[in-house]
Amino acid sequence: MSSTSDYTPPKVWTWNKANGGRFANINRPIAGPTHDKELPVGRHPMQLYSLGTPNGQKVTILLEELLALGHKGAEYDAWLIRIGEGQQFGSGFVEVNPNSKIPALLDRSGPKPIRVFESGAILVHLAEKFGAFLPKDPALRAECLSWLFWQMGSAPYLGGGFGHFYAYAPVKIEYAIDRFAMETKRQLDVLDRRLAESPYLGGDDYTIADIAVWPWYGGLVRGYLYGAAEFLSVHEYKNVQRWAEAIFARPAVKRGRMVNRVTGDPSEQLRERHDASDFATKTQDKIAPGGAA
Repeated sequence: MSSTSDYTPPKVWTWNKANGGRFANINRPIAGPTHDKELPVGRHPMQLYSLGTPNGQKVTILLEELLALGHKGAEYDAWLIRIGEGQQFGSGFVEVNPNSKIPALLDRSGPKPIRVFESGAILVHLAEKFGAFLPKDPALRAECLSWLFWQMGSAPYLGGGFGHFYAYAPVKIEYAIDRFAMETKRQLDVLDRRLAESPYLGGDDYTIADIAVWPWYGGLVRGYLYGAAEFLSVHEYKNVQRWAEAIFARPAVKRGRMVNRVTGDPSEQLRERHDASDFATKTQDKIAPGGAA
């Protein structure tokens, strides 16, 4: 195994801005806002502040699924937060999510707005609010929530671990890539074995567990993440492939993964969503707050 350096950790760590790789301009070891910026508020009950990353897609997919079921209270405005420009550190965003990560939701359907942050918490909040995609049977509910929290705990190894060192780190470190590739493949095997037993992660029905896991692991096996499908031999996981294709075929999933996207084919981008009719308009004409395309 090759070694990229003879680095020895110092006695006391200090922040070196130059070592941050692709995201050096937004990574920092402290929390809190960097500038004053109020968040825009639209006319719908749900105000979402997000970006079309896998974590952001979870919420827009669920909102589109709820609307497809006829839950009009799930109507939402999806405001674009450009994390590469540090918009998540604006004072208004930090008020909704003190962790300065997307997605963040402000539920304005009641007399007092409710903030919800962390994608898993948002999924549970919406599923419970509308009584959909979260089973009421105790055993099925437990299975669904177990897989939901599996995703919340596992995806950082895929994204911040494998994805970072494989695609974004300023130097390729064999040990780090090998370590996280091994863990990612183990996780895919966990999913594949579960999906050999049932059509969906929670059992026979599609739930927020699938909605949480699909943008990450479904996206990985469909070739959306890190250009790593061949490297990880994702074709080996036949049950994950079958599940990923079945979910991708859902119209609400196709809509949800378009919202707040700023990369890829322009025809698959809806940079902001303020009405269902927005999907029928030219997506490249959607303009972010402040006039930035």
